[in-house]
Amino acid sequence: MEETKIQEAVATLNFARISPRKVKVVADLIRGKDVNEALAIVKFTPKASSEIIEKLLKSAMANAENNHNMDSKNLYVAEIYANQGPTLKRIRPAAKGSAVRIRKRTSHITIKLREKEV
Repeated sequence: MEETKIQEAVATLNFARISPRKVKVVADLIRGKDVNEALAIVKFTPKASSEIIEKLLKSAMANAENNHNMDSKNLYVAEIYANQGPTLKRIRPAAKGSAVRIRKRTSHITIKLREKEV
């Protein structure tokens, strides 16, 4: 039994100061798409996470070309996911001398690119 290793280029961003829930909206738009199409979608999506994902996608493309000798024309977004990172806890004063906890969420974003079988 011979196992074929699927070559993939990975780019990760840890501790991004944005909620994973907000990142997943844009991530779902580009999952499975061609890299150039994904870049166009991200560029014109009016969400806060689209700028972060665009930068990460370009990084994954550069990793594919320089580290794995993959052709950028055949790349597609095989996987993209955003997991929850540590939550920064802050306190805000509230009525009657009490305090309310503010949770500033972070996320770990990962993009994996693969080459299409031509």
